[in-house]
Amino acid sequence: MLRIAIGFVFGLLLFSPALAYTTTKTWLDPGFVNQAFLDVALKNEYSEGNKPLVKWKQPIKVWVEHKVADQDLHDELTNAQLRDLSSITRHPIERVSSREQANVIWIYTRESDWRKDIEKEIGPSALKNIHGALCKAGYRVNQVTSEIDSATVIIPVDQAREHGKLLACIVEEITQVMGLPNDAESAYPSIFNDETPEDLLSPLDVILLKMLYDPTLEPGMERAQVKKLAKKILDQYQRQGVLNNAVAMSKSGELFQIAGY
Repeated sequence: MLRIAIGFVFGLLLFSPALAYTTTKTWLDPGFVNQAFLDVALKNEYSEGNKPLVKWKQPIKVWVEHKVADQDLHDELTNAQLRDLSSITRHPIERVSSREQANVIWIYTRESDWRKDIEKEIGPSALKNIHGALCKAGYRVNQVTSEIDSATVIIPVDQAREHGKLLACIVEEITQVMGLPNDAESAYPSIFNDETPEDLLSPLDVILLKMLYDPTLEPGMERAQVKKLAKKILDQYQRQGVLNNAVAMSKSGELFQIAGY
């Protein structure tokens, strides 16, 4: 059944004419990438203005609750995405066996329970921002250090699959709670741009994640400082061939291999 289920999920994607990989190699332009990073990392889709940089410093420990069927499939996709994120960022990420051990709660639920789960796990205020959304995530930040100290991902599987977006929900929501909270038109091709047809991490996304977890960027930094340091990071990436290697990095991801793109 696992293979049949995987075929169903990915069949919606693999036979879409929109899946053709974009030829817009924006990740090769340091100026473009810097602007995309500032817009995705220092802004928030639910509030105006620039925000300080946020990221995890402690190891990420994920507990997954399955309220619906297809647990094996969901575990396979979840584990692959977590390993991909850890590989890109070099930040420790692991699954744990109990809620008490976790700082990330990930729930696979159904549409009929979605609002209740959001209210319980993220808070009543999060319900204001779910109109038109297929899945939901949120994180909490230490107000002193600007470090992310906990997060939640909630995916109503029936709703996501109805729109052919289960894979997109898995990829985008956990990636956003790494500290890239904003959707931005300036980021393309990217999971943070709704106009991007692909549902997996793009070469640009790989670079944005690597930048965020570069040790020179610290939680709490403001825009001017981040912009200056990001330029230095990108100059280094260009010299080292990291930008040129971004496509290979994105295609070498475990989830990319499972999807069979």
